[in-house]
Order: sequence, then C-alpha cells, then structure tokens
Amino acid sequence: MSNPNKNIPNMGILGLKQNWRKDLQSGFLVFLLALPLCLGVALASGFPTAAGIIPAVVGGLLVSRINGTFVTITGPSAGLIVVLLAAVESLGKGDMMVGYQLTLAAIVISGFLQVIAGYFKVGKLGSLFPATVVHGMLAAIGIIIIAKQIHIMLGVNTIYDSIFKTIGQIPNSFLHPTPGIAVIGLIGLAILIFWPHIKHPFLKKIPSPLVVLVVGMGLGQMYGVQHEHFHLFFLGQVYLEEHEHLVAPEYLVDIPDQISSIFYFPDFSKVMSMEFLAAVTSLFLIGSLESSVGADAIDKLDPYKRESDLDKDLTANGVGNIVCGFLGGLPLMTEIVRSSANIENGARTGWANFFHGLIFLVFVILFPHLIHNIPLATLAALLVYTGYRLADPQKFKEVLDVGVDQLVLFSITIIGVLATDILIGIILGVITKLVIELIRGVWPENIFKIYFELQRPDDKTILIVLSGSALFSNFLPLKNALSELEPGKSIIFDFSEGYLIDHSVMKFIDDFNRDYIAQGGECKMIGQVVKKFSNHELAAQLMTTDDRKK
Repeated sequence: MSNPNKNIPNMGILGLKQNWRKDLQSGFLVFLLALPLCLGVALASGFPTAAGIIPAVVGGLLVSRINGTFVTITGPSAGLIVVLLAAVESLGKGDMMVGYQLTLAAIVISGFLQVIAGYFKVGKLGSLFPATVVHGMLAAIGIIIIAKQIHIMLGVNTIYDSIFKTIGQIPNSFLHPTPGIAVIGLIGLAILIFWPHIKHPFLKKIPSPLVVLVVGMGLGQMYGVQHEHFHLFFLGQVYLEEHEHLVAPEYLVDIPDQISSIFYFPDFSKVMSMEFLAAVTSLFLIGSLESSVGADAIDKLDPYKRESDLDKDLTANGVGNIVCGFLGGLPLMTEIVRSSANIENGARTGWANFFHGLIFLVFVILFPHLIHNIPLATLAALLVYTGYRLADPQKFKEVLDVGVDQLVLFSITIIGVLATDILIGIILGVITKLVIELIRGVWPENIFKIYFELQRPDDKTILIVLSGSALFSNFLPLKNALSELEPGKSIIFDFSEGYLIDHSVMKFIDDFNRDYIAQGGECKMIGQVVKKFSNHELAAQLMTTDDRKK
C-alpha cells in the first residue's frame, strides 16, 4: 500500500512551478462556482453586490500566502448572512448604507480579535462547542436564509420584523409572485436540485451554480432586461419609449462599472455602543468557529492527509478581515463547499486559492457589465438551495440516531437562534448540554477539567488512561496531547476508570483513530460500557470496570 504522504507538494514557489497547471485549472473552476454565491451572499447580507467580490480577491491574493491550510478556499460564507444583516439593520437604524459602513468597522475589529486569538493559539475554537450545537446553529442559519430569500426568488418584496412572520408569509408569496421573476427563480432552483443526478460524464463536471447563472441570464434576456429603449421622433427630440419589462432593472444585480467605485470605508463612530459590540462578538465568534470547523473538515478530504495549523489560519483570516473591512468587503473565512470543489478539481497547493482570487479580480475589471445581467432571483435560488443544505430535514434524523438528548440539544439551539439571535441560541445550547451532563452525574469539577494520563509501557505502546468524564467542555487538553504523538505506535484508550464519554469526544476519537491508522499506527479502546444513550456507534456512553481479563 502506497504512503499517501509521499511526494507532498511544496507550498512555496517550488510548488507553484510544479503544480501551477492543476492549481490554475482548479482556481478557475472554483471561480465559476463562487461568483454567483459571493454576489448572493453580499445581497442577502444587506451589503452592495461588489462587497462579495472583495473577500474572494483578498482571500486569494493575500490570505492564501500567509494562512496555515493547504487546499482551502477563502471567501464570503452564507453562514454569516444572518449576523451581517442583523448588524446592518441594528446599527443603521433603518439606513442600510449607514449600517453597512458601521458593520465594516465591526468587521475590522473582529479581524483584530482573530489575529490576537491566533497569536494566543485558540484556533481550535470549534472544539469548545458541542458538535450538535454547531449543527443546530448552521441549521437555524439555513432556515433563516430560506425564509428571507424565497420571497426574492419569487419576486415579492417583504419586510417583516420577525423571522416567524417572514416564514408565515411564504405561502402568500407563492400565491402572488411576480410571474417572470418566479419562473427564473424556480427554474434555477430546479436545476440545482436535479443537476447532481445527471449521469453524463461531461455535464457532471459543470458546476450547477454556473448552469443556473447562465440559464438565469438567458431567461432575463428573453424577457427583456435592463436596457432602455429610445426612439427618435420627427421633431428631432428623443423620448424614452414606453416599454414594460417583465424583468425590470430593480430585479437585476447592480455593480459599479468603475472598480474605484466599489470601495467604501468603515465608520467607527459607534464602537462603544452595545449594538456594535454585539456585532463584533458575533462576527468574531461565528466567523472563527465556522472557519475552524471548515478547515478541519477539509483536512479530512486532503488526499495528502496534511494537517492545517488552525492558529496560523485564524491569524491569516483576521488579517484578511481587517483588509476587507477597510475596503468595503464582506468578512472572509474558510468555505467548505468551495474548498471541497477545489480538491475535487485536482488542486494541490494554496496557489489554487491564489488563482481563484486573481481570476475574480481580472473578471471584475474587464467584465463588470456581465454581472449587471444577473437576475436577483437567480442568486436567491442559489441561496435557498444553500439554506436547504444547511437545514436538510435529514439532519434531524441523523441527530436523533445519535440520541434523544442530541435532538433536544439540536432543537433548542435552532429555536434559540430563530427566536433571539445566533449568540444567544448557541449559549442556550451550551447551557442545555451542561445541564444534561450534570443530570447524568458528571462531577461539577469535571465539567471544565479533564483527568487523564499518558503512559508508555513499552517503546511501541502509548496508553491514555482517563479518569472521570471526557466532555466537549474539557477535552481540548486531550486533543492537544494526541496531536503531538508520533505516528506508527499502538495507542490504547483506557476508559476503565472513566465515567461519561460524550458524543463530541466519541466523534473526535473516531476521527483521530481513522487518521492515525491511515498513517500506519494502531488504535483501540478498552473498558466496559454500562450504558449507551442510543444504538449509534458514536453515542455518548457511561463506562465501568475494565473487562479485559474476562
């Protein structure tokens, strides 16, 4: 069996010389996928359209050169739409442009916090939250995106003061759509749903968002888009001809023709207000959390099994966000969908991300008029589909399979986010998780402190002996200790003296075992399970005395 780590690509100039064809090809294909998504995220966030392009350029040209990952793509993410739109609305007090520039200042400050956090090595932020709470947060974000964008997809203008009212008006929008806009939006959504099922080998390689973009622009042209008709009368005067467009300019993307006009600067006048501090906290926490989870997920897909430096990556993203905020752009992060596509397209180094950003820059400079032809309904369809993937009903079943407690945790987080905001929803989820652990008998002093010991009975064996409980809230020291172990050993997790191993830790150990075995080592767990909280192999479990001698 060949070693997957053999001939690992160089990430520097040598890597560029060796892999530029593969990386350039992937960067271009990811650009085709990312363009409509970047524009859509900007519009849904209450930002100007061009604000979605800036982080893709900065992420490619700057962050790719200083980050701690290998084949990730950085850019704007749908996961921050809810945070950004709330910030624009609360800070602007009804004036979206004022709110936008104040939110830019919040992005700059959150970027500085990310740089500081990376310096103090807290890049593994995702480890501090239960996996189910993170999934619940993402599902709630997906529901909010669907609820807001489905009206735009149907050509209906709706502004409601609560997400529940917005959801309640969805049937009314389906009953009273703008016909041409709805056709464009619904056809785009249908393409996104059915395109992955196409079997043709060539068509399968074309990104479905690109197909949606081209079809949407074609339908818009068919209906008569954005151009004004002039007619020269016999008196020599020019009158605007009466002509009703099915797709009017207000239903199309707007972007400045001059690149200098896309830049706006942050307004720091409200840095001490509660709304501003809430926006900074949300941007820092959610952006860092999503980026950490995303980079960790992409490491598992990397064919060379490289492990990202999450602290360095957090610092690089912070630098990128400072630049984006000062230029008028959305915040950036490691984006899972685009990074996955980058790997599928054969990317080998971070230069693919660099080319992705460079192509964005060239396209905006040379072809801004093409962006004008994109119907908003097309972008809304992309976001509705993205929201559905985040809030897929199948996720409820997957969570329930792990345990009823996980479904309770998942649901409370979703309801908390929908009823209040993302930060409060996450806090409610974490508190619920801690209460569940205390009810199950975890010692209060064990909630935030883990007790384990590394033993080496011989040169080939490493024994990890746990006392008490291993929980999402205390297992970071264990995770750090395991990351420093040399490969090729026989690792034994001895849970004989353990009490409770929760789902987040079980999932981490399962991932660690898989990766360690792939590098030529061995892993096993010993100890008798008294109770599992579901039949799922990674469900939380109570442990008792060692059963090795039976």
